[in-house]
Amino acid sequence: MPKPTFRLMFLTGFLVCVGLLSYALYVEHVKFIDPCPLCIFQRIGFMVAGLFFLIGGLHNPRNLGRKIYGALASLALIIGGSVSAWHVRMTHLPPDQIPDCGPGLAYMYKSFPLQKVLDMVFNGSGECAKVDWTFLGMSMPAWTLVCFIGLLGWTLYATFKAPGKV
Repeated sequence: MPKPTFRLMFLTGFLVCVGLLSYALYVEHVKFIDPCPLCIFQRIGFMVAGLFFLIGGLHNPRNLGRKIYGALASLALIIGGSVSAWHVRMTHLPPDQIPDCGPGLAYMYKSFPLQKVLDMVFNGSGECAKVDWTFLGMSMPAWTLVCFIGLLGWTLYATFKAPGKV
Protein backbone atom coordinates (compact mmCIF):
# COMPACT_ATOMS: atom_id res chain seq x y z
CA MET A 1 0.00 0.00 0.00
CA PRO A 2 1.51 3.37 -0.98
CA LYS A 3 2.22 6.02 1.64
CA PRO A 4 -0.08 9.05 1.69
CA THR A 5 1.48 12.11 0.09
CA PHE A 6 2.24 15.46 1.71
CA ARG A 7 -0.70 17.01 -0.16
CA LEU A 8 -3.15 14.34 1.00
CA MET A 9 -1.92 14.51 4.58
CA PHE A 10 -2.12 18.31 4.75
CA LEU A 11 -5.59 18.41 3.17
CA THR A 12 -6.68 15.72 5.63
CA GLY A 13 -5.25 17.84 8.46
CA PHE A 14 -7.37 20.72 7.18
CA LEU A 15 -10.50 18.53 7.17
CA VAL A 16 -9.76 17.34 10.72
CA CYS A 17 -9.49 20.97 11.88
CA VAL A 18 -12.77 21.80 10.12
CA GLY A 19 -14.40 18.80 11.80
CA LEU A 20 -13.14 19.78 15.25
CA LEU A 21 -14.27 23.38 14.81
CA SER A 22 -17.64 22.23 13.49
CA TYR A 23 -18.12 20.05 16.54
CA ALA A 24 -17.19 22.96 18.81
CA LEU A 25 -19.83 25.11 17.10
CA TYR A 26 -22.36 22.27 17.43
CA VAL A 27 -21.69 22.02 21.17
CA GLU A 28 -22.00 25.79 21.51
CA HIS A 29 -25.11 26.38 19.39
CA VAL A 30 -27.04 23.10 19.72
CA LYS A 31 -26.01 21.84 23.16
CA PHE A 32 -25.83 25.44 24.48
CA ILE A 33 -22.48 25.05 26.22
CA ASP A 34 -20.77 28.43 25.96
CA PRO A 35 -17.01 28.43 25.36
CA CYS A 36 -14.79 30.05 27.96
CA PRO A 37 -11.95 32.39 26.87
CA LEU A 38 -9.41 29.54 26.86
CA CYS A 39 -11.75 27.48 24.65
CA ILE A 40 -11.88 30.34 22.17
CA PHE A 41 -8.07 30.54 22.05
CA GLN A 42 -7.95 26.79 21.39
CA ARG A 43 -10.37 27.26 18.51
CA ILE A 44 -8.07 29.94 17.11
CA GLY A 45 -5.20 27.43 17.28
CA PHE A 46 -7.19 24.95 15.18
CA MET A 47 -8.21 27.71 12.75
CA VAL A 48 -4.64 28.86 12.18
CA ALA A 49 -3.31 25.31 11.84
CA GLY A 50 -6.18 24.48 9.48
CA LEU A 51 -5.35 27.49 7.34
CA PHE A 52 -1.70 26.39 7.02
CA PHE A 53 -2.84 22.82 6.27
CA LEU A 54 -5.12 24.08 3.51
CA ILE A 55 -2.57 26.42 1.94
CA GLY A 56 0.20 23.82 2.19
CA GLY A 57 -2.00 21.09 0.75
CA LEU A 58 -3.15 23.21 -2.17
CA HIS A 59 0.36 24.51 -2.88
CA ASN A 60 1.98 21.07 -2.49
CA PRO A 61 5.54 22.47 -2.39
CA ARG A 62 8.86 20.69 -2.56
CA ASN A 63 11.41 20.36 0.29
CA LEU A 64 11.85 23.88 1.71
CA GLY A 65 8.20 24.83 1.23
CA ARG A 66 7.08 21.65 3.00
CA LYS A 67 9.28 22.53 5.95
CA ILE A 68 7.95 26.09 6.07
CA TYR A 69 4.30 24.98 6.01
CA GLY A 70 5.11 22.22 8.49
CA ALA A 71 6.81 24.69 10.83
CA LEU A 72 3.92 27.16 10.66
CA ALA A 73 1.27 24.49 11.26
CA SER A 74 3.40 22.99 14.04
CA LEU A 75 3.78 26.37 15.72
CA ALA A 76 -0.01 26.91 15.70
CA LEU A 77 -0.53 23.40 17.09
CA ILE A 78 2.09 23.84 19.81
CA ILE A 79 0.60 27.15 20.93
CA GLY A 80 -2.94 25.74 20.84
CA GLY A 81 -1.78 22.63 22.69
CA SER A 82 -0.12 24.79 25.33
CA VAL A 83 -3.40 26.63 25.87
CA SER A 84 -5.17 23.26 26.13
CA ALA A 85 -2.63 22.01 28.67
CA TRP A 86 -3.11 25.18 30.72
CA HIS A 87 -6.88 24.67 30.51
CA VAL A 88 -6.58 21.05 31.66
CA ARG A 89 -4.49 22.29 34.60
CA MET A 90 -7.24 24.78 35.50
CA THR A 91 -9.88 22.03 35.49
CA HIS A 92 -7.84 20.06 38.03
CA LEU A 93 -7.27 22.88 40.53
CA PRO A 94 -8.62 22.36 44.05
CA PRO A 95 -11.87 24.33 44.59
CA ASP A 96 -10.20 26.85 46.89
CA GLN A 97 -7.65 27.76 44.18
CA ILE A 98 -10.13 28.34 41.34
CA PRO A 99 -10.21 32.05 40.44
CA ASP A 100 -13.49 33.97 40.42
CA CYS A 101 -15.40 34.19 37.16
CA GLY A 102 -14.36 37.18 35.11
CA PRO A 103 -15.95 39.21 32.33
CA GLY A 104 -16.53 37.69 28.89
CA LEU A 105 -13.82 37.74 26.25
CA ALA A 106 -15.69 40.20 24.01
CA TYR A 107 -16.00 42.68 26.88
CA MET A 108 -12.32 42.28 27.76
CA TYR A 109 -11.25 42.98 24.15
CA LYS A 110 -13.32 46.16 24.07
CA SER A 111 -12.24 47.39 27.50
CA PHE A 112 -8.58 46.47 27.93
CA PRO A 113 -5.32 46.43 25.95
CA LEU A 114 -4.33 43.06 24.46
CA GLN A 115 -1.63 42.36 27.07
CA LYS A 116 -4.12 42.89 29.89
CA VAL A 117 -6.65 40.63 28.14
CA LEU A 118 -4.05 37.85 27.81
CA ASP A 119 -3.04 38.25 31.45
CA MET A 120 -6.67 38.04 32.55
CA VAL A 121 -7.40 34.99 30.38
CA PHE A 122 -4.33 33.02 31.43
CA ASN A 123 -4.78 33.86 35.09
CA GLY A 124 -8.06 32.16 34.48
CA SER A 125 -11.56 32.44 35.72
CA GLY A 126 -14.02 30.10 37.34
CA GLU A 127 -15.72 29.41 34.02
CA CYS A 128 -12.46 27.96 32.62
CA ALA A 129 -12.23 25.50 35.53
CA LYS A 130 -15.79 24.23 35.08
CA VAL A 131 -16.18 20.90 33.29
CA ASP A 132 -19.49 20.84 31.34
CA TRP A 133 -18.72 18.01 28.93
CA THR A 134 -16.88 14.69 29.17
CA PHE A 135 -16.34 11.73 26.89
CA LEU A 136 -14.69 8.52 28.10
CA GLY A 137 -13.90 10.31 31.35
CA MET A 138 -11.97 13.16 29.71
CA SER A 139 -13.04 16.80 29.51
CA MET A 140 -13.23 18.87 26.32
CA PRO A 141 -9.88 20.61 27.08
CA ALA A 142 -8.23 17.20 27.57
CA TRP A 143 -9.60 15.95 24.24
CA THR A 144 -8.45 19.11 22.46
CA LEU A 145 -4.98 18.54 23.93
CA VAL A 146 -5.03 14.99 22.53
CA CYS A 147 -6.11 16.39 19.14
CA PHE A 148 -3.37 19.04 19.14
CA ILE A 149 -0.75 16.40 19.95
CA GLY A 150 -2.11 13.99 17.32
CA LEU A 151 -2.20 16.69 14.64
CA LEU A 152 1.34 17.75 15.57
CA GLY A 153 2.57 14.18 15.02
CA TRP A 154 0.60 14.07 11.75
CA THR A 155 2.20 17.35 10.65
CA LEU A 156 5.73 16.23 11.47
CA TYR A 157 5.23 12.95 9.60
CA ALA A 158 3.78 14.76 6.57
CA THR A 159 6.60 17.29 6.60
CA PHE A 160 9.54 14.94 6.94
CA LYS A 161 8.44 11.44 5.88
CA ALA A 162 5.57 11.63 3.38
CA PRO A 163 6.37 11.24 -0.31
CA GLY A 164 6.61 14.42 -2.40
CA LYS A 165 4.61 15.73 -5.33
CA VAL A 166 2.03 13.57 -6.99
